[in-house]
Amino acid sequence: MIVVVLTACPPGLRGDLTRWLLEISPGVFVGHVSARVRERLWERITDMVKDGRAIMVHSARNEQHLAFKVHHADWTPVDCDGLELIKRPPGTEHATGAGKSKTGWSNASKYHKARRFGR
Repeated sequence: MIVVVLTACPPGLRGDLTRWLLEISPGVFVGHVSARVRERLWERITDMVKDGRAIMVHSARNEQHLAFKVHHADWTPVDCDGLELIKRPPGTEHATGAGKSKTGWSNASKYHKARRFGR
């Protein structure tokens, strides 16, 4: 099984992939093809994607039972003790909000305190 995610790609590429895969959401394709077809599709994607991004996840015979292929993406696959992980570029954790810790009381605590003192 393979999953292909395309971002900012030409419409001709999307049409080409629908011959082999199902488009379940705009730019997201899934299907079950042979390894030969998968490699040819990846060659076709990398040739046609131009300035866009492409990520392919396919089943493989390893610990995770999957493997990644990335083209023009900021996140890169990295082998870590036999496991393939995705490495984010530095500075992306602030954009997603991860790593930020809030200070002070939670909203639920404030509401509870307000109800208690409001009686």
